[in-house]
Amino acid sequence: MILASLCNSKRFENMHPLFKQAFEYLKSTNFSKVEDGKYELEGKRLTASVTSLFCKKKEDAAIETHKKYIDIQMPLLGVEKIGWKAGCELTEESVPYNEESDITFYVDRPTAYTKIYPGQFVIYFPEDGHAPGIGEGNMRKVILKIAADEEAIV
Repeated sequence: MILASLCNSKRFENMHPLFKQAFEYLKSTNFSKVEDGKYELEGKRLTASVTSLFCKKKEDAAIETHKKYIDIQMPLLGVEKIGWKAGCELTEESVPYNEESDITFYVDRPTAYTKIYPGQFVIYFPEDGHAPGIGEGNMRKVILKIAADEEAIV
């Protein structure tokens, strides 16, 4: 997991071949003019989901993991708290892996929580269990999905 400010994203651009394009999209897009929905930026290798949601309480947020994709999540409006737990420490699945949606849910509880503010982003790798959407009231966010193994995603 990485938490940083969008103004410092250059430091992370070389970590993955699609990160530079992902961060350029986050910096150059006027999200007030983007409707909620899913957008392919580089086929299925890099997608963006813009979503408005009503935040959950800590106890209602389930930990999830992904096998095929890395998440870059950034709040647009509102402050989001996201729980985290190392994937190697997750022990009890509540919903087994769904290959089509690339997600597994867990009964386990996070060991750490991070607040993310607009202008900040968080990166979750496949080995990072995360419980998103915690906060108060309504929020809007963008989630970028980047193929963890570019060769495996067509």
